[in-house]
Amino acid sequence: MDALFWLQPAVECDLGIARLHAEAPLDWFEEPMPDNPYLQAGPGYWCVTRHEDIATISRNPEIYSSAQGITITDTPPEFLEFFSSMIAMDDPRHARLRRIVSKGFTPRMLATLEDSVQRIASSIVDAIAEKGECDFVTEVAAALPLKIVCDLMGVPDSAYEMVFKNTNIILGVGDPEFAPEDVDFVTALLNAGAELAELMKEVAEAKKGGDGTDLTSVLVNAEIEGDHLDEADLASFFVLLVVAGNETTRNAISWGLKYLTDNPDQRSIWANDFEGVAPSAVDEIVRLASPVTYMRRTVTQDTSLAGRDLLEGEKVAMFYLAANRDPEVFVDPYRFDVRRSPNSQCGFGGPGPHFCLGAHLARREITVMFRELFSRVPDIVAVEEPDALQSSFIHGVKHLKAEFSAVGCG
Repeated sequence: MDALFWLQPAVECDLGIARLHAEAPLDWFEEPMPDNPYLQAGPGYWCVTRHEDIATISRNPEIYSSAQGITITDTPPEFLEFFSSMIAMDDPRHARLRRIVSKGFTPRMLATLEDSVQRIASSIVDAIAEKGECDFVTEVAAALPLKIVCDLMGVPDSAYEMVFKNTNIILGVGDPEFAPEDVDFVTALLNAGAELAELMKEVAEAKKGGDGTDLTSVLVNAEIEGDHLDEADLASFFVLLVVAGNETTRNAISWGLKYLTDNPDQRSIWANDFEGVAPSAVDEIVRLASPVTYMRRTVTQDTSLAGRDLLEGEKVAMFYLAANRDPEVFVDPYRFDVRRSPNSQCGFGGPGPHFCLGAHLARREITVMFRELFSRVPDIVAVEEPDALQSSFIHGVKHLKAEFSAVGCG
């Protein structure tokens, strides 16, 4: 289950996942040898593909720890904390940090973003409408969440290009397109993280003592139950937010166009009742896209799962993309069905303390973006296969050519 597996044609990936479900829903894999001198192959990991087993792991963080790493390959501790923030923590540290940053995801705070999401989505379509074609990833799917996250944190427009470049490096450093040629793996990651951290430091300094309503202002000017984020925590949270908040939503939107192109009957169902179908359509996009392919946990005590004995210290990798195709949970799991119900997809992570804080915002962004596309460029389709990111961790799309009837912006 390495990066090359996910670069196969979709039908081949689906066949491989189906075999795992049928033959070995919990199986042991050797770790692939990392292609850089700073990392070493570990002893191996349990590949978890069943929806039920992922729910069990997610609900029991005291048995399945996040603090020892969220990717199969072990990384240095300083990398782990800086680039993963609270998703690579256990309680009580995780609970403390999540309690503080959740101030940015209250209904009131999210309501202030409603108009911004609509305005930004409209401006994105304005920029492509007269062209008749676009790179759907870079010009549409990536543009919306990046702008929203930066606005949420009070980051100036002038920094967008730098933020976009560095998030690509952090999550795509294994892909030749994003890996800098003149530096090694570790230096590339450190440089990208350092630039984002310095930006957050400057933004936070400018917000201190002010009365701004962006999340950075809230976090630097108000103590929550006597607690606050220090400079390192804030920088790490910002890196997490711009990486996770940007990457996952943009990949869901990108795969969404592919699924709608390949399933014109489902596209028509949604277009004919956009508001009524939108909630289930968005969850179906997230289910099949599964923007984060997997998350790792580490067993803290001898236990058992799915009839297997797991030993303390062993790694388990929860393959969300496979669980979201579990035939025990989803009828005809490889079919794109915009009216699928129920749909207990785990594209935002499994249930439990690490469920995605930004799930509501992500759903809103996906909904608004497709509403704007259906309204303004209703015949938009993908005309080439997605150019997939070379990653086993992120189910990403780097480029996707789209065409549509050119229209004026009025």
